Amino acid sequence: MATIKVKQIKSRIGAPKDQKRTLDALGLTKINKVVEHEATPSVMGMINKVKHLVVVVE
Repeated sequence: MATIKVKQIKSRIGAPKDQKRTLDALGLTKINKVVEHEATPSVMGMINKVKHLVVVVE
């Protein structure tokens, strides 16, 4: 399975509680933090949920 890097680009302040939980599940706690995950359907769904707060770095 391929790995992808996810970077948080916007603040979580003002985001709904479920989106904050999704960022925590992805391991993103601060702006500009980059984490690496396997490109599974569940991870891709989490990224899609908070796509306005994160960017996928190739």
